[in-house]
Order: sequence, then structure tokens, then C-alpha cells
Amino acid sequence: MQERIALITGGTGGIGTEICKHLDNQGRQVVAGYLPAEQQAAISWQAARRAEGLRIELTVGDVSSFESSADMVRDVQERIGPIDILVNCAGITRDKTLQKMEKEQWQAVLSTNLDSVFNVTRCVLDDMIDRGFGRIVNISSVNGQKGQFGQTNYSAAKAGVHGFTMALAQEVASKGITVNTVSPGYVDTEMTRAMPEEMRKAIVASIPLKRAARPDEVAHAVAFLCADETNYITGINLPVNGGAYMS
Repeated sequence: MQERIALITGGTGGIGTEICKHLDNQGRQVVAGYLPAEQQAAISWQAARRAEGLRIELTVGDVSSFESSADMVRDVQERIGPIDILVNCAGITRDKTLQKMEKEQWQAVLSTNLDSVFNVTRCVLDDMIDRGFGRIVNISSVNGQKGQFGQTNYSAAKAGVHGFTMALAQEVASKGITVNTVSPGYVDTEMTRAMPEEMRKAIVASIPLKRAARPDEVAHAVAFLCADETNYITGINLPVNGGAYMS
């Protein structure tokens, strides 16, 4: 299998880490993106991955900014090579009911979770088209499918992610590029473990499989869609939610 370069935005996060590991194990040259303010944490994260035998590189950028995203992509292209695989995994939450939500909370989530998908994808797309190969996987959420109380901003952004996927998949299908979405449900990460215990128990009780997903289960779905052999799957939304939402 040809070694291909994979950029994972939000690569040092809980789900991003597992995606990086799975793509490294798939034989990819993996590059994990991180925010400028997280430099020291990212360096420590990279050292931990290398201690595990993984050869993951780092790149810095604020994906909510088009200019910063362009700089990040240029850094990867100049230091490592052209990007063949893009996983748009960066995301945040700023939960409030709409009555209590400030404009800044709306804009922060939309710019980080949705604008970022445009920003980074736009910067890698021309090269993918020129080379006749690309795998783009966008991380959405079950809440982009069904909505969630207190998450009008997050649900709107994540629904938009799959709309982006379906439209772009049609634009580039003839260019050797696939574009797909993975929509995790409730995942056992550091962020969700910080939730009140009673809330976590209630969420798990509502899932048909009666447990949260492991981050590696989400990463496995992403790696499948990034494979060279996955040529005939494009424009789909692959749920990894334990049956929490069925459509």
C-alpha cells in the first residue's frame, strides 16, 4: 500500500488520538493538528505516542480561521508532503438553551465545528484533485441527526457538516475523492467523564447497547472510510452510536 499523508484536525483530543493511532497502524504518515495555545500539551502528547511506537507528526493551526488553516496546510505540504487524507475532527461545545445562549457561544461553536470544515478542506482540495486521489472524513454527531436539548449551536453545526459532505461528495466523485461523515453518539472521553454521574447514567440507560462508545470504535469507522480500497462509498453518514438514533 502506498504511504499516504493524513491530516487529522483536533488530532490530540480523545477521539482524534485514536484516529491518529488507527491511521498510523494503517500505514499512513499521520499529522495531528493542535491549537497554538496547546503547544506544550501537544509536544507531550507526541512524546507519548512515540513511546508507543507511533511516528506521528504535529502541525499547529486555528481551524476556525481560514488564514491559519491555510498556514497549517502549507506547513504540512512543505515539511512532509501533499495531503491525501483529511479528517475534520476538531470541535467544541458551548451548551446553553437558546433563551440563555449568547451570540458569542453560537459563533464559537459554528466557527470551530462547521466553518473549520470549509477552511481546511478548501485548502487541501485542489491538490487532491490534481493527484486524482483523496479521502475526506468529517466528524459530525448523533445530535446533528436528532437534535439535543441545550445544543442548538452544536446540533446546527453538526447537521451542517453532513450537508457539506453530501454536496462536496457530488462535486468531486469523478476526481477519485470520497467524502463521508462519521457521526458518533455518546463516547467515553475525558470530556464526557467530567459530566455529572447521574447525567451520564441517564444517557447510557437510553442507549440500546447500554454503554458508551470507546474512542477506538469511532476511529475504526474513520479508518475504514480512509482506506485506499474504499473507493465506492461516498456521501454517506456512518453512525457509531450504539443504536441511540436509528434512521
